[in-house]
Amino acid sequence: MTLTDAAQRRPGKPPRRTGLPGWAKAAGVLAVVVALLFAGTRLSLLPGFDDFFGEETHDRSGPALLKSIQDMSRYEAASGNFQVVVDLEKDAKFLPDAVRGTRTLFVGAGTVGAYVDLGKVGEGQVTVNEDRTAATLRLPHARLGKPALDPDRSYAVSKERGLLDRLGDLFSDNPADERAVNRLAARHIGEAAEESELTARAEKNTTSMLQGLLHSLGFEDVTVHYGDTGR
Repeated sequence: MTLTDAAQRRPGKPPRRTGLPGWAKAAGVLAVVVALLFAGTRLSLLPGFDDFFGEETHDRSGPALLKSIQDMSRYEAASGNFQVVVDLEKDAKFLPDAVRGTRTLFVGAGTVGAYVDLGKVGEGQVTVNEDRTAATLRLPHARLGKPALDPDRSYAVSKERGLLDRLGDLFSDNPADERAVNRLAARHIGEAAEESELTARAEKNTTSMLQGLLHSLGFEDVTVHYGDTGR
């Protein structure tokens, strides 16, 4: 056979290459990644593999900056600890909960302080007799501060989400956002503090503090009244 005959018998087009399509390759890579993650989770339960597959936490936060300083004239006379269970559910009108909707069960724990604002007491609200043995003080009623949630004692018990909400969390910057239940827990704690005897306890403690202070200064009779100071 001559070279001319071999060239004439050679096909005009190169043979078509056979291989997997692009989507199949991507699926294979994804399966390998999932298998490695699963293997890492199982092996981390074995002795000696925890350090290899374990997580490391690095705190790269910057230093705290002092924004402002505020002088306080309040006497914090009492503080109450509260706990509330928040059951928050959000539904869509025309979709089942499995498709669209959330339900969060959250335990919120926090404190509420009660104070007497001594800065609102003027010269006319403090009277002293000539012998300086008796004093009468007129103070404003005790008030409640804002509820402060304790992050160490507050936690989400469960959170159910529909399919669309789960997909939305994949593209959300803060998928575990719990600000709504935090605000609701703080509101319920504030309402419970208003129904409690916290302000009455604060006024009683303030009276005891002032009487002890003025008695140490030589006053024998100290009377404290609470009401409108006129300021």
